[in-house]
Amino acid sequence: MNTPQPTASAALSCTAFDHARRVASGSYVDVAIAVKEHLRQRPDASVLIFDDGSGGQVDFDLRGTDRDIAERLRKRFPAGGGSAARSVGRPKLGVVSREVTLLPSQWEWLAAQSGGASATLRRLVEEARRAGPSAKARQRAAQDRTYNFMSAMAGNLPNFEEASRALFAGDLTALERLIAGWPADIRSHIARLGSGAAPSEQPN
Repeated sequence: MNTPQPTASAALSCTAFDHARRVASGSYVDVAIAVKEHLRQRPDASVLIFDDGSGGQVDFDLRGTDRDIAERLRKRFPAGGGSAARSVGRPKLGVVSREVTLLPSQWEWLAAQSGGASATLRRLVEEARRAGPSAKARQRAAQDRTYNFMSAMAGNLPNFEEASRALFAGDLTALERLIAGWPADIRSHIARLGSGAAPSEQPN
């Protein structure tokens, strides 16, 4: 799959489908083991697994025992984020120097702040990180993950194009109407992924 793989296992969850029927939903490990059992009982099943955060497909190596599967997943998606598990002890701190392009008046404003330009930029970045994504960013993320799932599971179903336009327009009422004839498990997962895909009400 070309979908970027998440790197932290702590909050990862996914949902598996056999054609249009939901097989399992939960942590990566739980779903992988459930899919292995499902394939044991139904060797002819056609299973697709979707990450709940991105809506993109993920592939699991289901060889070996349940313990083998769990160990591989924990190594592939180590807890704590990044490309490897966090080591014990005080984290190493470092500064990465990269070019920043600003207008002269913006450089003047930064230089006048307490601590200088670099300290001010770092402080602004940290404040933005603590504040979290904006409502618009959350809406777009919900739309993207919903579309990723829809395009894989419902690209050939009636009203797909119209439903996609309604999704990105934030018109979830129209979306619900357009997909009313789709399989129930697909519709319920779209509703789950699309939570937050509608624009929030603006204050008067």
